[in-house]
Amino acid sequence: MTKHHLIPRALHNKPRYRKRYSREERLTAILWLCHACHRHIHRLYSERELADQFASREALLASEEIRHFVEWLSKKPAGFKPKSRRPKR
Repeated sequence: MTKHHLIPRALHNKPRYRKRYSREERLTAILWLCHACHRHIHRLYSERELADQFASREALLASEEIRHFVEWLSKKPAGFKPKSRRPKR
């Protein structure tokens, strides 16, 4: 399991996010995710998109791409590790 900061740490000191979220919110807004899900989230969205649009568990699961991946992964056997694909850039 890995810690996913819902408000990315790189943005914690930016004025825009200091106004929007309290210090405690910035430090404690964390989800525990498996490595595959964590990699998938960061492959899909930039840090700014994560902080602006996906700063909650509900918002992440509302994303069709994330929800589809989680459903797909949940059907795999325990210990399954998806092959990483290079980002399309």
